[in-house]
Amino acid sequence: MNLSKKVSPFYYLFLFYITVSFFLRIILFFHPITQATFSWVDTVSLFIFGFISDFFVFVLVSGFLWLYLIFISNSKYFRPYGYLILALFVALLLYISFGNTVLNEYGSALPKIVIAFLSIKTILFALLLFLPRYRSQIRYWLFSFVIFLYVVLILQNGISEYFFWNEFGVKYNFIAVNYLIYTNEVIGNIMESYPVIPIFSALFIIAGLVTYVIVKKSKVYIESIPDFVEKMKISGIYFLLFGLSLFAIPALSVKENSQNIFANELQANGIYKFYLAFMNSELDYFKFYKTVPSADAYAQLKQQIPQISGETTLRQIQSKAAENHKNVVLITIESYSAEFMKMYGNEKNITPFLDSLATKSFVFTNLYAVGNRTVRGLEAVTLCFPPTAGESVVKRKDNKNKFSTGAIFKEKGYAVKFMYGGDAFFDNMEDFFAGNQYEIVDKKTFAPNEITFDNIWGVCDEDMYNKAIGIMNKEASTNKPFFNHIMTVSNHRPFTYPNGKIDIPGDAKSRDGGVKYTDFAIKKFFEMAKKQPWFTNTVFIILADHCASSAGKTELPADKYRIPAMIFSPGFVAPQNYTNLMSQIDVMPTVLGLLNFKYQSKFYGQDVLKPDYKPRALIATYQDLGLIKDNILTVISPKKSVKQFQLALKPNQTVPLDFQIFYEQTPLKKERSDLVNETISYYQTASDMLKKKKYQKIN
Repeated sequence: MNLSKKVSPFYYLFLFYITVSFFLRIILFFHPITQATFSWVDTVSLFIFGFISDFFVFVLVSGFLWLYLIFISNSKYFRPYGYLILALFVALLLYISFGNTVLNEYGSALPKIVIAFLSIKTILFALLLFLPRYRSQIRYWLFSFVIFLYVVLILQNGISEYFFWNEFGVKYNFIAVNYLIYTNEVIGNIMESYPVIPIFSALFIIAGLVTYVIVKKSKVYIESIPDFVEKMKISGIYFLLFGLSLFAIPALSVKENSQNIFANELQANGIYKFYLAFMNSELDYFKFYKTVPSADAYAQLKQQIPQISGETTLRQIQSKAAENHKNVVLITIESYSAEFMKMYGNEKNITPFLDSLATKSFVFTNLYAVGNRTVRGLEAVTLCFPPTAGESVVKRKDNKNKFSTGAIFKEKGYAVKFMYGGDAFFDNMEDFFAGNQYEIVDKKTFAPNEITFDNIWGVCDEDMYNKAIGIMNKEASTNKPFFNHIMTVSNHRPFTYPNGKIDIPGDAKSRDGGVKYTDFAIKKFFEMAKKQPWFTNTVFIILADHCASSAGKTELPADKYRIPAMIFSPGFVAPQNYTNLMSQIDVMPTVLGLLNFKYQSKFYGQDVLKPDYKPRALIATYQDLGLIKDNILTVISPKKSVKQFQLALKPNQTVPLDFQIFYEQTPLKKERSDLVNETISYYQTASDMLKKKKYQKIN
């Protein structure tokens, strides 16, 4: 049989994909939001290069289709191979269902998804094996389903690109990636904003008709299954095109160089744009957010940070007292909401040690995390920098040689380390910290006898603290001060930890158990630390990276960003409750102030104990950027949107006023333009500093 007929499923799906892409470009070309005049060169280029780009992108995304088609055969059902393969499927399904696998440790819906997939695969293989008379019919319907799935996804992508353009006037960017992260909110918004039922009804009807046509024209593949030689020829052609696509697609994106931004966007392939947005993790502030002239933004920022001048945050931090080079240990606790602690109203007694330690510490009672991911918290305490639009700096390519707390300690002669019980490769932490003068201590550095318990996220907190004590003992023996940043892992789903440590079993997978074990492990750490000669010469900072949950009724529910934070250093820092509003980015500049460090600073974070500090807090998601000040939350968002909310505490008679964390957020009736401008000044200048590489370390 002619080889061209053997590749007909690819051919007809490709024709459909190209047709959808072509008409989508036509529609977007004439869309009211496309406010541009196109030269004939731009018009021809965007359609020609767009077509070529679509072709190569289709080659890549058809990889799953190739994989499915290439394994269609009758020989695998012959004895004894069919029985052996079925036995392997059953064994794998049983292992995943009842064994203690990585999937089960991770929790969430992943194990159920894998079990469901394997169950369907096993059942279908058994049907094809034991019902040879109906094998061709079953295979026909499976083939039709795969084609239908591809058709639906092609149509769904086309509809999604249209609505995204309708909203933002561009192909996919990081906002689209963000939509995948906040699935519940996005689905709710779509349900309220668009006629979903008619749209999807039409989609499935059209998909069914298109599938019928494609299956009718390409079913020859399953009626006369290619032999081994033919499959090798098909695979050879596919691999050649696949390899060519890997080089061609990035090269074609360079051709998107018109002065007409709309022409570039129309030429681009949406799927590849989504991939780039996912990998680059950035969202252009100056394209999507409300801006003011650059000089005005920095002038406004100067009102908040008086020492700066010009378009930079560079300034000299002075102190009349002598520098105190005490050791510093920063413990960042995973997913630790303020509401877990007794002083904020929790009555479960799941943080007995930290509740006790707080009475002996300098406690920041009104502190807000900048974001809702670990990388945001790490960015905040390391760079003391606002949470800019898109992904955290930690996960960006340009994340090295930044102005960091570690660099300051390094300049003062400290040994500087980032300690993490998991693999620091996760979330790009290793690349970030190593690129900013930190030595890395993570699970890879643990000897087998140093690990008593681990799960998918890494070793338990006790093991991490045991390792940390040993390292700090060695550091202290060199008579060199140390700054060690420890990131915990145990208070994270699946919330597993060693049994017999607390009164909640370690395999109960309980959030309360995770919180209580985290508290228990910190207690053990301090019990060990107090026995060391360096203990009395050490400042300990304990704070959360972010809250356990950030979901709420508004874009930025303020009470979901309140985190506990304290400084413990007996004989050096007196116990006190600091009640002024502050941000996570202020913690380390305040610690440096307590140590009387003299240094050049680029930090946006400030020493909150200085008389010129103006209370405020910065909170954000990946795209909604907020400022809390004067009991007002100002939120700036893409499409140059601005919203303001009045914050009012809900009455709680059992908790002192300074510790209450539950808010009513009501839309502000009259805009506070001064707070809008201040919010813009923080985020616009921060975006400018990153874009122009002005937040690099001072050499």
